[in-house]
Amino acid sequence: MTKRGPELPEDEEEKKKIEESKAKFENLCKLMKEILDKKVEVTISNRLVSSPCCIVTSTYGWTANIQRIMKDQAVQDNSTMGYMMAKKHLEINPDQPIVETLRQKAEADKNDKTVKDLVVLLFETALLSCGFSLENPQTHSNHIYRMIKLGLGIDDDEVTAEEPSAAVSDEIPPLEGDEDASHIEEVD
Repeated sequence: MTKRGPELPEDEEEKKKIEESKAKFENLCKLMKEILDKKVEVTISNRLVSSPCCIVTSTYGWTANIQRIMKDQAVQDNSTMGYMMAKKHLEINPDQPIVETLRQKAEADKNDKTVKDLVVLLFETALLSCGFSLENPQTHSNHIYRMIKLGLGIDDDEVTAEEPSAAVSDEIPPLEGDEDASHIEEVD
């Protein structure tokens, strides 16, 4: 029988670190949940290594793959869909530089438009990387284009004559529901 003595201080150290991270990132988690319109729970992760965030479903909720399959079925029972597509949890990595810098920006100004855009973009990207499908892919594309323009130093209000559709509104579009923007034409 071996003693587990050396592991105990490590466990205590890990618990202490997690509690400190929860306290440090509490305001960011609340802000992210608010920005994402309470569609997800936002928590600190202790499982992520290099990713800034991930999406986790509840134990009894459907996985991303099952959700895609059920959405594709011709006959859907909306009550079952709503029940089994349990609330998602966005876990953020407190040790990741993106998350730390986002926390600092949010602490400086929680109404910063860039913070809101980045939160939505992180969420949508986490959905995609975890295998979920987006309700409105065009909205995600618009966020990506807006971030590219920001990175290139292009003013969001500048619109070229050739591409009037390149303008992006200042409003953050809803994360789910707007079917018109994701309509795809059928081609023979």
